[in-house]
Amino acid sequence: MKVVLLQDVKALGKKGDMVNASDGYARNFLLPRGLAKEVNAQVMNEFKNAENSKKYKLEQEIAAANKAKAQLDGKSFVIKSKAGQGGKLFGSITTKELSQEIKKAEGIDVDKRKIVMNDIKNCGSYTAEIKLYSGISATVTVVVAEL
Repeated sequence: MKVVLLQDVKALGKKGDMVNASDGYARNFLLPRGLAKEVNAQVMNEFKNAENSKKYKLEQEIAAANKAKAQLDGKSFVIKSKAGQGGKLFGSITTKELSQEIKKAEGIDVDKRKIVMNDIKNCGSYTAEIKLYSGISATVTVVVAEL
């Protein structure tokens, strides 16, 4: 019997999957507990619409990530901070500060957890990688100047 799972079922599949379950398992366990729906024309149509929706959403996210990559790749951002003798900073430049600078300069909201860079404790030029989507990342230059 073909069923569409409404919740994750161990050893059968994840929510939203269309699977083949034995008749007894489906009739006596899955359907009474509300874990699945039997496939009919209406359920099949809903399933196809949900799949198309997921696919469209994924394409939109990838397109947005590629657009952001094109806009950010190779750019340099200047962050000014107080520094002591020899260009040593009082504190350090964090991913949060870089995220705010990108938002201010380019208008792209980048989560600070998606930025990969070493701690910056001296004035100078550094590189940072921004992970925009799985497999899509941009490399930017961070220039730290004395205030």
